Amino acid sequence: VRKSEFLEHAKVFGNYYGTLKESVEGHLRLGEDVLFDIDWQGTQQLIDAAREDVVSIFILPPSIQILNLRIKNRGQDSSSVMRKRMEKASDEMSHWPEYDYIIVNDILEDAINCIHSILIAERLRRFRLSGVADFVNSMRENV
Repeated sequence: VRKSEFLEHAKVFGNYYGTLKESVEGHLRLGEDVLFDIDWQGTQQLIDAAREDVVSIFILPPSIQILNLRIKNRGQDSSSVMRKRMEKASDEMSHWPEYDYIIVNDILEDAINCIHSILIAERLRRFRLSGVADFVNSMRENV
């Protein structure tokens, strides 16, 4: 963190999380998309660093009851951490308007298909299509 080697970082529920710049930049140089599983604070850090390159998707549970069940079924957290996660859920969900897209993850396969559709559409955005101006101009010259 002191060396500014992270794109985003945060301490969440007593644990430190972060994403190394070097790792992400390597994938981007290869023309690959990079997906992040981060909270709203990490997303805001990414947007502050590279807004034009970030496509943000907020994933909501279908209900609070199902969110509670999913956290419990992960089996990763102690009961006190699970309780803290549920207490913080309302605050976390209040940030949904800050995102480009919203998906309700009711059926996993449907949510994955929505994310895939967003990726395809975002790749086709005019400002992301390098070389398209030259391509169109060369066709116009040959009409």
